[in-house]
Amino acid sequence: MFYPEPIERLIENLTRLPGIGRKTATRLAFFLLNTKDSYITELSRSLTDVKEKIRLCSVCFNITDSDPCAICRDERRDKSVVCVVEESSHMMVIESSNPGHLRYHVLHGVINPLEGIGPDEIRIKELQDRIVREGIREVIVATNPNIEGNTTAHYIGEILKHLDVTITRIASGIPVGGDIVYIDPLTIKSSMDNRKNL
Repeated sequence: MFYPEPIERLIENLTRLPGIGRKTATRLAFFLLNTKDSYITELSRSLTDVKEKIRLCSVCFNITDSDPCAICRDERRDKSVVCVVEESSHMMVIESSNPGHLRYHVLHGVINPLEGIGPDEIRIKELQDRIVREGIREVIVATNPNIEGNTTAHYIGEILKHLDVTITRIASGIPVGGDIVYIDPLTIKSSMDNRKNL
């Protein structure tokens, strides 16, 4: 089925979004075609604003529309602790569980030699500089518990061990509400290795 060229172009652009196939893109295109002009104008404006106004915080490298970001400006947060995350979206998840307490450092990736991403391609050097500059006493490494996240966590631990800073890693294991019968063996092993006193 062939649609008029503007609709085909819109469908093609929508399929470039993550998780959007042609069928969903077609449905979205026709939704946009039939919606009010005011919504299209607002959607266009919000897309333009994201590209023009969003930048990285000069302190933690979180995405922000003001520099430094609101979290770095918050004087109530513990200045001696920084939580290292892979992406801004990971920081938001951690923040939702422990709001208003931590400061963060966003790496914007993990070490992945297969994809040509080494330590110099992510914000590890900036983390080192920040620890010294701000007198940080603890670094919580909250990268994903996969090969790349563990490699990055290990690397961070190695390069920071000469500094007077405590380096901790988030625990991994059985999720709250999980059933041991359905948990994979690696997660069970991680849970056993990371057990703590009651």
